[in-house]
Formats: sequence, structure tokens, C-alpha cells
Amino acid sequence: MNLVGTASAQWLIRRNPTVKVAVLTVVSLGIMFLTDPVTVAVVLAAVLLAVTVGAGVPVARLTLVMSPFVLFGVGVFMVNAVTRPGEVIATFGPLVATREGAAMGVALALRTLIIGALTVAFLASTPPRDLMVSLQQHARLSPRFASALMAGHRLLDSMPHHWSTIRAAHAVRAPRNRHGEPRFTVADFGRCAFALLVTSIRSSERVALALETRGLRTGERTVWKPVALGRADALFAGAGIVGFTMLVAVGAFISRTV
Repeated sequence: MNLVGTASAQWLIRRNPTVKVAVLTVVSLGIMFLTDPVTVAVVLAAVLLAVTVGAGVPVARLTLVMSPFVLFGVGVFMVNAVTRPGEVIATFGPLVATREGAAMGVALALRTLIIGALTVAFLASTPPRDLMVSLQQHARLSPRFASALMAGHRLLDSMPHHWSTIRAAHAVRAPRNRHGEPRFTVADFGRCAFALLVTSIRSSERVALALETRGLRTGERTVWKPVALGRADALFAGAGIVGFTMLVAVGAFISRTV
């Protein structure tokens, strides 16, 4: 996922990945204590604005990537609405929805969307190589774990390409429908998935052998192109924490006044 070339997006890309991980962790932990739907909605609106404008993620792409989080949030809302005791607002056969359960369900669902949007912004603005190098430099992550994570990320990145190749190979021998297009059944998709699994396992074995051959052991190691850590990163961290605190305060004020 690549950001568009806006000035704010480029500024965010240049920030230290370890600092971004720390800010994302602090904000995510803070969100865990929010249970008021209005407060959470205010934070979500600001986060979505920051992701689309500040991080430069297109709205169409953000909508597509956020769809799994939306589905999960709907499930969280439904479960909480019918399982928590309180004032009954609706009945669906044997299921009874309560006002307290619906309010908590909305808050939890919106919290899910916040964490999902922040994750999208982080992944879109953080090159994987810079993340691993920064964690190794500034978070003292073992070089063995950093290299293994990088290799795993590369493997996941290559899976869509491998899947397309395998599908194309199977389409050559697949039976055709009356329009001349290949007809895939559930069994055909199973064969493609199995081939992708075998290909991924073999690729991981080759990567592990290459890492061991190149002497990937514990101890101090040098890195190519170190990731800088400067005042702009401290400014980013402070602005993120202060901004989140102000949003929570504004949301709480709005909740008390409505």
C-alpha cells in the first residue's frame, strides 16, 4: 500500500518507525478504556480525517481495506446488544436487545474501527525495511528476529503474485464453459490453495537456509542505511499523544452536553 505524494504523507513516511509503533501502542491502550460512544465517535472521526488527509490514504482504498474491520465491528455490536442486561429496546424472537448493550456495542465497534484505521495508516506510511532496521537500532530487537520478520513480510507480499500464477496455470487445463472461459470448482480452488501452501513452505525453507548460510547469529551487527531519530520524531510523538488526549476531552464534553 503506497501513499500519495502529499507533503504531509511524505513527512509521515520520514518519521522513525519505532516512534510510530510507540505512539500507536499508547493510543491503542488509551482507546481500550473508552466506553462512551460519543467520545469514541469523535476520536474515530479525527482518526479517519488524519488517515485520509494527513497520511494521504485515498478514501476508496481506505474503505476497501477497512471492510473486514467493519464486518467485525458489526458482529461485536450485535453480540453486545443481545447479551448485556439493561433496558429492553427491541426483541428478535428469543433475542432481547438492551439500551446498555447497544451503547457498549457501538463503543466497542467504533474502537475496532479506530484501531483498524490507525493500523492502515501505519502500514501505508512505514516501509518494512525501515521498520525492521529501526526496531533493531532503537528498540534493541535482536537482528535474528528482525531479519526473520522481514523475510516473513516479503513472503506474504509475494503470495498474491504466486496465487495469480497458480490460477493461470490451472486455467490452462481447466474445463471450459460455453463461453470458452475456464470453469473453476471448489475442488479446483482447493488444489490452487494447496499449491500455494507448498510453494510458500518451500520458499520459507530456502529463505531460512540463506539466512543461516550468511551467518545470522546473535550479537552486534551493522546495518545498511541506519534510520534516523531526531527532534521531528519527538514532535510527532508529543503531538500524537496530546492530540489524542484533547480529542478524548472534547468527546467527553460533547457527551455531557448532548
